[in-house]
Amino acid sequence: MSKFSFRLLVAIMSFSLIGIIIVQLYWIVSSYRNNDEQFKYHVQQVIGNVANTMQQNEATEFYKFYNQLKDSIGTAPKQSELKQYLIVERDPSTNEEIFYSNYLIAEDYNIKSSLFDKKASDTVKVKNFISKRKTEIYRGNTLEKGSLSQNYPDEVIEQTGGLDLLDKAQFEIYFKDIVALRSIDERISKEALQELLRKELKQYGVNAKFEFGVYNRGLATKIKSNEFVYEEGSTYGGPILTDNNGKSKYQLYLTFPEKSKYLFSSLIGITFLSILFTIVIIAAYLSAIDQLIRQKQISEIKTDFINNMTHEFKTPIATINLALDAIKNPKVISDAEKVERYLKMIRDENKRMHAQVENVLRISKLEKRDYDIDKQRMDVHEIIENAVDHVALIIQDRGGEVNLHLDATRTDVLGNDFHFTSVMVNILDNAIKYSKDRPIIDVYTENYRDFILIKVQDQGVGMSKNAQKRIFDRFYREHTGDLHNVKGHGLGLAYVQQIVEVHNAQVYVESEKGKGSTFIIKMPLIN
Repeated sequence: MSKFSFRLLVAIMSFSLIGIIIVQLYWIVSSYRNNDEQFKYHVQQVIGNVANTMQQNEATEFYKFYNQLKDSIGTAPKQSELKQYLIVERDPSTNEEIFYSNYLIAEDYNIKSSLFDKKASDTVKVKNFISKRKTEIYRGNTLEKGSLSQNYPDEVIEQTGGLDLLDKAQFEIYFKDIVALRSIDERISKEALQELLRKELKQYGVNAKFEFGVYNRGLATKIKSNEFVYEEGSTYGGPILTDNNGKSKYQLYLTFPEKSKYLFSSLIGITFLSILFTIVIIAAYLSAIDQLIRQKQISEIKTDFINNMTHEFKTPIATINLALDAIKNPKVISDAEKVERYLKMIRDENKRMHAQVENVLRISKLEKRDYDIDKQRMDVHEIIENAVDHVALIIQDRGGEVNLHLDATRTDVLGNDFHFTSVMVNILDNAIKYSKDRPIIDVYTENYRDFILIKVQDQGVGMSKNAQKRIFDRFYREHTGDLHNVKGHGLGLAYVQQIVEVHNAQVYVESEKGKGSTFIIKMPLIN
């Protein structure tokens, strides 16, 4: 995959993921806003219903008292005729004349306002309205023989009834005028209002904690809950106890301290699933990107490994071919000393190729856990000294030196001599290869609790932070520009980490670019 294709794929995947997250967030916010609007509508309905119920309850109580006052009056109410309607109808076929008359009469009880409220001093005109209806039928020529007043109807029908609509209108007018003089705590109790609000909210399915308060022209009254506080966005209000003009000086406010929590509670389930699936998608996305990057890196590493192996095998193969051609020469084949020298060269180059193959196979076995390492008591200092002897000639050839600072007093560990010696040789060889001039290497040992620390410090080129994270990966080798200026396959340190882990130990590196590196092995001691 080309760099452009890779970047385009990552960009498309990233754009799609961001789009999914934005859609999820938009859906959650929209759902929350819809819940908020529905909640607001329900609360306003509750306030309106409570206001109507309060006024109806107050009117009912007042009406009971009003009827008691009427019943207690000993004398009959004063009646006054308000309106009289008269309709005359003649039926030619029967020779009948019908008189329809209707009288609207007001009954005045002359009840004083002070009976309802001590603050009132005037007399309230409390009236009932009744209707008297009469139908008179005259047959024949009765009306022609004399005046209406001197004749008697042949048939009379009379009806009397109350006018509920007028009574109700009249009652509401003087009722609202009288109760308007009372204080709010005389008109309703805090406990009754709280119970009324609770019932109404329950009917609308609003189970959130609420606080309430009644205000008189912007000032708080005694009718409020203990923890009521006006909060913008969480408080809703409406008028209560209106007068005859439809206006009110009282406002009922409802506050929901846990409104956000309540609104979000209905979204918790679907929001949790949405977040969970989004996290899964993000994890899958990051994993896919990581795998793509790793595959790309592995492809580059494998290509580099093949190039290095080709180079490593090309030199010994060329040397073997030259040695064989030289032996074929009649002058050389007759010289036993030269033949022996060329044969030794062929043998050494063959061993070199065999060692390269063994390195690859050894790492493969370690990764598959296809190995059998016998462990026994061993002395770490002896292992270090043996490893230094293995690289002594290389150090000497480059004019370098290895300084031993073996200060640990407890050095016995459980391990495998051969493999652990190979570990130390690999670390020392790495220090030699990455030293620019003459390699100066210091090896330290010290005891830390029940562990022994082995430190191999060089004064080489060091490595970057990124290289320190990947230095123990198979085939990884840090580049200098676009080229490797050190031969190798990137297998040595991978082998080191595998063997160290088999010994229940740890290995890590401390390095700074241009100032060398320090490899540290922490191994448990035998008690």
